[in-house]
Amino acid sequence: MKKIFLVILSLAIFSACERKIDTFSVTKGSADFTKYIAIGNSLFAGYADAALYKTGQKYSIPNLIAGQLQLAGSGAFVQPVVNSEFGVAFPGDTSHSKLNLGYTVSCDNVISLGPVKAYGAKDPLAPVGYDVNNFAVPGAKSFHILAPHYGDPAGLATHTANPYFFRFAKSAGSSVLGDALAANATFFTMWLGDNDVLGYATSGGVADSITSPAFLGTCLGGILQGLTANHAKGVISTIPDVTAIPFFNVVPYNGLYLSRQSLVDSINYAMNLFQLSALANYHVGYNPFLIQDPASSYLFKVRQMQPGEMVLLTVPQDSMKCYGMGIIGRLTNVPYPIPKQFILTLDDIQKIQTATTAYNQIIAGLATTFDLALVDMNAKLKELQSGVVWNGITLNTQFVTGGVFSLDGIHLNPRGCALAANFFIDAINAKYGSTVPFVDVTKYPGVIFP
Repeated sequence: MKKIFLVILSLAIFSACERKIDTFSVTKGSADFTKYIAIGNSLFAGYADAALYKTGQKYSIPNLIAGQLQLAGSGAFVQPVVNSEFGVAFPGDTSHSKLNLGYTVSCDNVISLGPVKAYGAKDPLAPVGYDVNNFAVPGAKSFHILAPHYGDPAGLATHTANPYFFRFAKSAGSSVLGDALAANATFFTMWLGDNDVLGYATSGGVADSITSPAFLGTCLGGILQGLTANHAKGVISTIPDVTAIPFFNVVPYNGLYLSRQSLVDSINYAMNLFQLSALANYHVGYNPFLIQDPASSYLFKVRQMQPGEMVLLTVPQDSMKCYGMGIIGRLTNVPYPIPKQFILTLDDIQKIQTATTAYNQIIAGLATTFDLALVDMNAKLKELQSGVVWNGITLNTQFVTGGVFSLDGIHLNPRGCALAANFFIDAINAKYGSTVPFVDVTKYPGVIFP
């Protein structure tokens, strides 16, 4: 079976227009950067490698933007700093361990390089005790920003409150928007909406739900109404098609490698034996995985994956390598499909992409309505899939080697954050006639190799 985490040590060089850093006089144009705030979710908070940790926050997109805006008159930009390099500890949290790139030994005794959990002391969950400029909350959907008591400690156990917002909420009854408005900003950046579809996608469509575009539009419109009430200017962004990120594109649909004819014959025999004769078409080489499908008419509710369908990065690797997940269970000798929560079907993908298109039309319309700058991050991600060159560095969306995404396959690494910050700065300059300089992408690391 093909290795899931194959690390290519040399980057592929893609042809693209090269972007370079220009040197010029810094001006603010028609914008007032005196008091800059950011509002968003994990993408703005500095969340990376499956955790919110100190170094990740240092390289957050808003923090990098703020450093450049300070050259044009902006004040200090304060974040709710996590002092640990391993994240924040909160009740019920068992999954959020920071990832490092390291060596592992798989169940078949193969040594490979891939994401491994890094264990260390996390910050205890407690209020930071100071006012902030970065109001990005990991896990927040569009409507969560408007919700009162979203940081209420009484709601943490019932998951009606968010522990990350609890850290910097002004009061138990606070909403993110209310606290952000109290900052009296003159300029803001906002990137919201991806979590409204991401939870559905990362659960294989079996948990969470996709926020209706109409409701998302109402929520974002309400947020922007508040942020611009004192004539503050700002920039907002479309959301990327999440099915294009590494989390969904590391494991191929036909990653089941069968090395010899005798193995093929035994699998086809088993398929016939279990009344799955239509699936008895395996051959030497790469084959589609067998997956669980509640709508399947076959025995065991299974079918083969189709081209275009996706295996999630969270799929249990050892179960696939050594115990037959994705074909025939080695302990049971019966079909052992990949569970639905690790698969995006064509129907799931269509729902995600339809919602994303609708969201982005709404976001673009809101930029016009409120006369704001707009970053088309969805288009930027599509460009990155083919590869771009920025100041001599080739960047793309490949997992580990592409230079943009962190080890969770969802969030950006420092270099990716620097690139995204430049997209925002580009939009700011275009809209407001400012000449805020770009971040030097070459100064920020990608994935750190051991």
